Amino acid sequence: MSADHLDHTTLGELTSSVHAGNTIDAGSGAIRTPLVLANSYALPEDPSTLSWSGTDVPLYTRNSGVNQLALQQKLAVLERGEDALALASGVAALHAVFFGTLDSGDHAVIADHTYEATHRLFTELLPRKYGIEATFVDTSDLDAVRAAVRPNTKLIHTETIANPTTRLADVAALAEIAHEAGALLSVDSTFTPPPIARPLELGADFVVHSLTKYINGHGDAMGGAVIGSRALIQPLKADAMVDVGGVISPFNAWLIQRGSVTLPLRLRQHLATARVVAEFLEQHPRVAWVAYPGLASHAQHELAERLYPGGPGAMLAFAVEGGKDEQNAFVGRLRIIVSAVSLGHDETLIAHTSAGSGPRAERWPERFAAGHLRLSVGLEDAVDLVADLRQALDAY
Repeated sequence: MSADHLDHTTLGELTSSVHAGNTIDAGSGAIRTPLVLANSYALPEDPSTLSWSGTDVPLYTRNSGVNQLALQQKLAVLERGEDALALASGVAALHAVFFGTLDSGDHAVIADHTYEATHRLFTELLPRKYGIEATFVDTSDLDAVRAAVRPNTKLIHTETIANPTTRLADVAALAEIAHEAGALLSVDSTFTPPPIARPLELGADFVVHSLTKYINGHGDAMGGAVIGSRALIQPLKADAMVDVGGVISPFNAWLIQRGSVTLPLRLRQHLATARVVAEFLEQHPRVAWVAYPGLASHAQHELAERLYPGGPGAMLAFAVEGGKDEQNAFVGRLRIIVSAVSLGHDETLIAHTSAGSGPRAERWPERFAAGHLRLSVGLEDAVDLVADLRQALDAY
């Protein structure tokens, strides 16, 4: 038996997170989809009618395997899309959208505050290799987005909450602009997994996730996903998975499927604790500034309240008073919070970063470019995180 018989449109978040994509194994009777490490699957007696590049049934793991299909079904349900594509990393998922929707001579409008790989793809690789042009704009400025659209614009790409500046995008308004121009809208929603946000319901054509982050949630598996309509996702499967080969491994798909079961529960804790931590940091005299859309001091707080009534994620940025040495000394004094890259893990992570002299220095606000601390609030007790931050701040 599989979860296919369930109508997930009538079920709650917790129920769908548990059951979507899960199948009782016919061979063993196991009630959870098992880990299947096979490269190849048995052919039918007459395989002459098979599509050797088909992606809907297990045939060859580069096309699709049992665990990838299960994960894709769950992701489609959680995002309320028709279809999903799971790949080896979040960057592979981003590349799948760009590679699959843009041709030589096309133009894209890209958020100027965006993930570094997205920026490099559109400033270096896609222009040089394929002649694809891009205009980087503040996607919170709808007039600027409209002004950037050209007759050959085929894609607008943004992030729900920008990495690392926490700037918000109004997905519904951007979708209207894109569709009026005959373009598609893709949204990186890694900072705001469901049920925090569902960009497809607001008009986006693609929603992209680094599954490595919140959806997996345990810091032990890497993957990426694109979710959308079947008509849009199927060509991406053929291009990015079958022929480019960016397939997710069965083990990572199984791990992420397992981790996703607790996503709604984990997000409740992430959101509640993030608010406590942000409020503490903002009132501490040795903190220079805090950027978190859940705070009234954030420039887009009212928009955040409208878009994310349950809370605008658990990512924030801040800086302690002083320069690079003070930021590093502060991080070095932390005892519970871990200094490491990534986000959405069970443990709270912090990373000190600056723009240096590269292209980031030109597009990040000055206070970010000068050096800031990016904090991914985890699942620890809020009182313990606050105590850890306080002792590190009060020590100098």
